[in-house]
Amino acid sequence: MTVDEILARVAGLKCPRVEVTGGEPLAQPAALELLARLCESEYETMLETNGSIDVTDVDGRVMKVIDVKCPASGESDANLWANLQALGPRDEVKFVIADREDYDYAREIAALHKLIERCGVIFSPVVDELPASRLAEWIIADRLDVRLGVQLHKVIWPDAEGGV
Repeated sequence: MTVDEILARVAGLKCPRVEVTGGEPLAQPAALELLARLCESEYETMLETNGSIDVTDVDGRVMKVIDVKCPASGESDANLWANLQALGPRDEVKFVIADREDYDYAREIAALHKLIERCGVIFSPVVDELPASRLAEWIIADRLDVRLGVQLHKVIWPDAEGGV
């Protein structure tokens, strides 16, 4: 689809908010243009990125949600740490946590980069690996000022394979 075709489909949905996500949207050649044009069309525009591609050229009107990959994901070496410096008060960083090691890692990264002071921070348990209640207990015990999130697509469509 072209950017114009995407904008036409979005307009037909009559929604005020658009989130561009799915794998790594910044890997798509027209992603930056699409984000800017969504903003120009006065949509509240969000980008959810896996954090492996530089976000400094993303339109400043876009709310960025950057995933930081934890060790259990096998992808933690792909984190582009410079992206965390591009986060502002409207932005968020999300950690998907599978176990206590991931939790400790997320807590350390949040402290090292002063994320809790600069932006929203979400800790989300991996479905079927870490009960949300256990993650909540750790957050409460450490008195962390983070939000507990769940992977809603896995709750709403538990049997879906791949994207939804």
